[in-house]
Amino acid sequence: MIHSPSVSGPCILLVDDDPQILLGTSIILKRNGISNIVTIDDSRELIPFLSKNHVSVVVLDLSMPYKSGKELLPDIKEVFPNIQVIVMTAVEELDTAISCMKNGALDYLVKPVEEPRLVSALKKAVDIFNLKIEVTSLKEQLLKDRITDEEAFADIITQSKKMKSIFKYIEAIALTNQPVLISGETGAGKELIANAIHKVSCRNGKFVAVNIAGVDDAFFSDTLFGHKKGAFSGADSSRIGLIEQAAGGTIFLDEIGDLSEPSQTKLLRLLQESEYYEIGSDIPKRSDARIVVATNCDLKQFMAEKKFRKDLYFRLRTHQIDLPPLRDRVEDIPLLTAQFLKDAANEMGKKMPSPTVELFDLLAAYHYPGNIRELKAMVFDAVARHKSGLLSMQSFRSYICSTGRNMPETVPAGAKDRDLHIEMTRGFPTLKEVQEHVINEALKRSGGNQGVAASLLGITRQALNKRLNKSNQAE
Repeated sequence: MIHSPSVSGPCILLVDDDPQILLGTSIILKRNGISNIVTIDDSRELIPFLSKNHVSVVVLDLSMPYKSGKELLPDIKEVFPNIQVIVMTAVEELDTAISCMKNGALDYLVKPVEEPRLVSALKKAVDIFNLKIEVTSLKEQLLKDRITDEEAFADIITQSKKMKSIFKYIEAIALTNQPVLISGETGAGKELIANAIHKVSCRNGKFVAVNIAGVDDAFFSDTLFGHKKGAFSGADSSRIGLIEQAAGGTIFLDEIGDLSEPSQTKLLRLLQESEYYEIGSDIPKRSDARIVVATNCDLKQFMAEKKFRKDLYFRLRTHQIDLPPLRDRVEDIPLLTAQFLKDAANEMGKKMPSPTVELFDLLAAYHYPGNIRELKAMVFDAVARHKSGLLSMQSFRSYICSTGRNMPETVPAGAKDRDLHIEMTRGFPTLKEVQEHVINEALKRSGGNQGVAASLLGITRQALNKRLNKSNQAE
């Protein structure tokens, strides 16, 4: 008979003809935070169950009626090579143990098994299974030309190859329960990526997001872990923490680099032991929520400065996603602009304005320190000012000029003045020389695009062409 509660994700399968052994082992595992347990007391049902269900580990008894564990072990490993098998038997024989290991068993436990030994063996087996699945998924994704679950990424507007590669990686790590670290600049879309990870993982629980920037340890503990009634002054009722609200789902912690040292220690325990304490309680609670974190900081630099724990960093970056800034995916700017124009027009009750080709040239040359969030703000402001006809470029020009006329962020201090410096050792420059210098500088910064250069100069493209033609004729 199969005893299968409602489970999500890969399950652990206990196979033994003794119901008391099955019950006792299940209680031990659940007490130690190992869930998704299914039991079978008839060995004939094992292979059909494996064929229809997602199983990570089989704990197998050797001596059973109908079909023994010795017979089943080679069949399991041949047909389901990724499933890890732990033999648990009352037979303490060296030859039997060696035979089982040769046939693919990961471990050999002799009944009665001490609780720490059993739990350790199960956790090791689950880790190995997850690693095998991840490697297999990565190989499959690298060979694929398309995303499998496109619906999960529908909220992310992109045609960038870099972003498509990230989508494939997300699909490859979806089935594991390991934490994910997302790094990227402010406004690059880290929460959208975290939400996509949750959707692709097909987890039954909720996606819960929390920004922990500037949060002190007390607020962090109360928000994430909750508190019992009377835990502190003013705690008139119990509070359910976000970790519990995200049970079976995903919790997203943004700005993880701002986490205080005491809070880092508590988060590390949650990752290592899958347990936490409510404020005012001495009884640990278990968590099966997947943890996804994000930062716009250099955590390696923080570690060097003793601001971030090394053990927490390496635990968090089991899987890591480096999100490219908007300036490195300029092919997405037309798509994003069109979507923001539509959103802004709907929100303001206006007819969607039509952009010009020159607008996309101008936007492509900007460096976007605020990334997608900044582009959205620029578009919404332009639509708010829009009256009729084609969308004016004036608000875009004004904004870009106010930030330094498309000057890259990486320009060192004083570089702007040096770039605009004109050699005066041989006398004061003429107006013609100044004009030629400024035009050449605009063309250089726009990559030779005359439409963008004209926008930077505050003149029309035709006026720039006229000046260039006049200069060429003079030569």
